[in-house]
Amino acid sequence: MKSMSYILVLYYSRGGKTAEMASRIARGVSQVSGIEARLRTVPPVATSIDERAPDIPDSGPLYCEEDDLRQCSGLVVGSPTRFGNMAAPLKHFIDTTSSLWLSGALINKPAAVFTSTSSLHGGQESTLLSMLLPLMHHGMILTGLPYSESGLRQTTGGGTPYGASHWAGENNERPLDEHESALCQALGKRVATIALATDSIL
Repeated sequence: MKSMSYILVLYYSRGGKTAEMASRIARGVSQVSGIEARLRTVPPVATSIDERAPDIPDSGPLYCEEDDLRQCSGLVVGSPTRFGNMAAPLKHFIDTTSSLWLSGALINKPAAVFTSTSSLHGGQESTLLSMLLPLMHHGMILTGLPYSESGLRQTTGGGTPYGASHWAGENNERPLDEHESALCQALGKRVATIALATDSIL
């Protein structure tokens, strides 16, 4: 029996906000019949050559494996912002995917991105754009948020046409507001819908 198609929601989260966004995106995927969400994370980068992350995290989703990427029907990637770029653990993981690039495993699959920042103008858009670059190299179909999503015009926090975003506050105290949450769900739903359509064409 063939397993159900899935959208891989892959993220790194330190303060918990990116993980919350990932859950909202997965909820959006689940609104589409015939496909499901698979949540995965990446280990932190070791600060010493003698350190090594455990094979299984203490809590939350499992660490992503190459087959999770190879077999997905679509991909949504998330990271907190680090000086206008993705966090090192996610970048380190993406840098290990050259075998998938060589085999063309991700070509023509839809992909989207999301991020969380502590400051309102803390590099959300540059982070999202930086995460899209390796996905382009993999030949993926980039999927943003269209302005038919009313939250893009109403938000006073996060939300961009390049992907979902969240303003967490300097102390990580600000919860996802209604527009940020709705845009996360809309992004998951859109990637899932496009993935099913793409599967039927290819």
